[in-house]
Amino acid sequence: MANIEEILAGIEELPHDWHKVGSVSKSFFRAVVRHMAGKTIQHSMETGSGKSTLLFSHLSNDHKVFAINDYGEMDTGSVSLVTASPLFNAKTVEYILGPTQRTLPPYKFEHKLQLALIDGPHGYPFPDLEYYFIYPHLDEGALLIVDDIHIPTIRHLFDFLKEEEMFELVEVVDKSAFFVRTAAPLFDPYLDGWWLQGYNKKRFPIDDSGPRAEPIKPGKITTLGKVQREFRRLLTTARQFMW
Repeated sequence: MANIEEILAGIEELPHDWHKVGSVSKSFFRAVVRHMAGKTIQHSMETGSGKSTLLFSHLSNDHKVFAINDYGEMDTGSVSLVTASPLFNAKTVEYILGPTQRTLPPYKFEHKLQLALIDGPHGYPFPDLEYYFIYPHLDEGALLIVDDIHIPTIRHLFDFLKEEEMFELVEVVDKSAFFVRTAAPLFDPYLDGWWLQGYNKKRFPIDDSGPRAEPIKPGKITTLGKVQREFRRLLTTARQFMW
């Protein structure tokens, strides 16, 4: 294993825009090393690829990366940048290429994970989807990192995990949340049990006593239908001038 301080220094020297869609902060890498100090990472994974992959390739003996190199017209180079870097330790990394929405569901993890980073597609419900296919494989004491918690939908996942007994929030570094898997029993991924989850227990039932929308009366439906028909007529007229 290379000297981690040298690896950290090399990563920190890379420009912030080294990855076209942005990178995690320098303090993120220091936090990862601090939380994993003295621990052996036999197996790890992440969604997305970037500077974090460079570090994990030296911290882990077996690191799986679920990522794609470009998103349509936006070529991020998230894979090619990493694999071409002299800081990359290719011996420990396996790329599973393709959208995580397709690659994660059928993937068979053969070992418990000691480290996982959720940093793939950020649109809803994709981070939640990634979490679903990752959390059953986390070893007790594993580090689960959720990046970009400043995005509202990812913040919702963060808020849920803060009250989930399977996890303990140990630190928030910039826009990344660091959780540790506790000894709590695994929440069954194939049944229900919503009433057992801390997030629901604290908030159920939702207070629905506030003002409600006024019911639509039959006359209003007729008026709405007239508006819709008029809109379609105007749209048809506009198209004639467009072509």
